[in-house]
Amino acid sequence: MPAPRVLLADDHTLLLDAFERLLVPECQIVGKVGDGRALLAAARDLKPDIVVLDVAMPLLNGIDAGRQIKQMLPDTRLVFLTMNEEPEIAAEAFRVGASAFLLKRSAASELVTAIREAMNGRSYVTPIVTSALVRACLHPRVEERRRDELTPREREVLQLLAEGRSMKEAAAILNVTARTVAFHKYAMMARLGVTTTADLIKFAITHHLA
Repeated sequence: MPAPRVLLADDHTLLLDAFERLLVPECQIVGKVGDGRALLAAARDLKPDIVVLDVAMPLLNGIDAGRQIKQMLPDTRLVFLTMNEEPEIAAEAFRVGASAFLLKRSAASELVTAIREAMNGRSYVTPIVTSALVRACLHPRVEERRRDELTPREREVLQLLAEGRSMKEAAAILNVTARTVAFHKYAMMARLGVTTTADLIKFAITHHLA
C-alpha cells in the first residue's frame, strides 16, 4: 500500500513541524496550514487521504472545517487533535465524520496508530475519553443542542466576530456583504435569546467556536 498522503492543520508551527517529523517515516506530508480557511483551500487542491487537524483554529474551527471537507471529499479521513478533553467535542467530531480523535498530550504515541486505523477503514479514539464519549453521544447536553441550532454559516460568522473581526472584515473573509453578516449576527442573537454582542461572544467561547 502506498504511503498515505497527509495534510496537517494546526495554528502552532512547532506542533506542525513535530507532527511532520513523527509521520514522515510512514506518510507523505503533502501540506501544512495554520487556519481553517487555508485548510479548506489546501484540501480542495491537494485531495489528501488523511487530514490531521486541530479542533481550535483561527478563521474557521476544525469541527466546521472538517464538516466542509467531508462534504467536498467524502473519502478523505479526518484525524482530530485537541487539548480539550471534553467528550462533547469528541462526539461532535465524530458527528461530522471523524475517523479518529486524539488529545495533543497523547498524540506522539497514538497518531501513527490512528492514521493506520483510519486508512484501514476503522475508527480510533484516545482511551482517555472513550467511555465519556459514549455517554456524550447518547445524552448530549442542552448546551450542545443549542450550539446545533446554529447553521454552518452562522457558526462561521460567530467565530470571526468572536475573534475580534469587524462585520466588514468578516464579510471579506466569507466573500459576502457586511449586510449579510449583520443579518446572521442578529438572527443568532434572536434565536439564542441574547441581547448584546458581548453575550453572543460569550456563547461562542463557551461552545468552543472561538
